[in-house]
Amino acid sequence: MPRPSLLSPASLGLLLGFLGVVAFGGTFPMTKLAVAWFDPVFVTFGRAGMAGLLALVVLVVLRKRPPEKSLWLPIGIAALCLVWGFPGLTNFAMRLVESSHAGVVAGILPLGTAVAAAIILREPQNRAFWIISILGMLVVVGFAMRSGGATGLGLGDILVLISVAVASTGYVYSAKAARMMPGWEVISWILVVALPINLVGMALSWPGSAAFAAAPVSALAGFAYVTVISQYVGFFFWNAGLAMGGVARVGQVQLLQTFITLIFAATLAGETVEPAVWLVAVVVVGLVVAAKRVAHKA
Repeated sequence: MPRPSLLSPASLGLLLGFLGVVAFGGTFPMTKLAVAWFDPVFVTFGRAGMAGLLALVVLVVLRKRPPEKSLWLPIGIAALCLVWGFPGLTNFAMRLVESSHAGVVAGILPLGTAVAAAIILREPQNRAFWIISILGMLVVVGFAMRSGGATGLGLGDILVLISVAVASTGYVYSAKAARMMPGWEVISWILVVALPINLVGMALSWPGSAAFAAAPVSALAGFAYVTVISQYVGFFFWNAGLAMGGVARVGQVQLLQTFITLIFAATLAGETVEPAVWLVAVVVVGLVVAAKRVAHKA
């Protein structure tokens, strides 16, 4: 008789989804470590270029055929958002704000994705959803302005807020393509489509072998992390988890991402995370939960 599986598909899906959230939760702190030494422009093109080469090898080895013509537009838009838009904005933002701060502001990303879906895919939402969405935006903007002190909303906060809108748009178009092909193939083709531009950008912004040789271990680790894990492998865990455990169930695990970012920031990036930051994170996650519960309800 076959040995029983230790985990049911639903439980395994939750585990894989959690690993994906952990992978993405480390993005801001590890980006901050990378851009502390390397130029943000190089980090933007370098992480996507190297991840694109890895994706190309995977697609060739597995002999995957190119997507249908109807998928090239959503894949192209997703590439603009997830390969250049979100990483580029956050790379520059991490030179201006703490990664813990950015993690709280970006905590509304699941809510932003729902809003983007309502606008782009014309998914109807009720009044309660929009009220909570606006309230969530006001909370993070207020938090950003309070942290900015006399200067109010700083450039770093603006970049993070724009990155949330850009990433939300990219996730919607990526999900649209994922309806017709596996999620890991979608992110692979997104990276491959953008590969020619990224290779040119990486070559033009290359810091030189001396810069790599002199780089601290933390910067090298940060760059390696955002290249392999954040830009590519994290999507394998996340998309597989969604497929095995169900989008609705596994998607709730994403609520932990803000707190994981704060833990990464405190332990790896050496940041001091004040109690007020944790409190705002709880409020933001609570609003996201509330929005999810009222979404699509009459």
